[in-house]
Order: sequence, then structure tokens, then C-alpha cells
Amino acid sequence: MQERGFTEKDWKIFRSKIADWQEAYMDRLGKEYIELLSEDANPSDKFWSLDERIKKDKKKTGVRAEMSRSNLIDNIISLMNEDAIRFEDLEEFSDQLKEIVRFFTER
Repeated sequence: MQERGFTEKDWKIFRSKIADWQEAYMDRLGKEYIELLSEDANPSDKFWSLDERIKKDKKKTGVRAEMSRSNLIDNIISLMNEDAIRFEDLEEFSDQLKEIVRFFTER
């Protein structure tokens, strides 16, 4: 796995953290949905806005991740792009993985 830019330890760390990251992300989404529903607008407009938002959000890695080693770096990059995690959340990961993620997220 080293040739892919991450170690076995990185994969194990990711598997141990992904559920908590997703729970925190979905909690934030839930609060955003409440704000949307609390807006001063027609109920039908709020309903359809929420429907559209949920359709879009449920495809995000912060909600549903493809759990395979080959998707590890892509998943982390997606989580960062979605603001589900920050670079500080990668503290325990290998320097090699962090370097690759930093390269793709800072472009």
C-alpha cells in the first residue's frame, strides 16, 4: 500500500475515524436543514428546497463513503472539500498521506 501513498496503519486509522466524522457532518447538516425549514418562506418552497438539498447531500462522502482501500485518499480529499474534516483531523496519519492530501486540496 505504500506505493499508493498510504500505509496499512493509515487505512486502520481511517476506518476507526470515518463513522465519527460522518456523524458529526450529518449532525451539522441536520442543523442546516432546521435553519432552512425555519426560514420565512412558503411551506412548499421550504419542502422542495429541503428535498433538493437532501438529494445532493446524501451523495457526499460525509454521508456515504465507498469503503475500500483504493478510495482512501479520494475519500479523505472529498471529506476535506465538503468541510466534513479539516487538515488537523489527519494528525495521526502518515506524513506521506498528509502530503498527498495537502497537494490535492491546496490546488
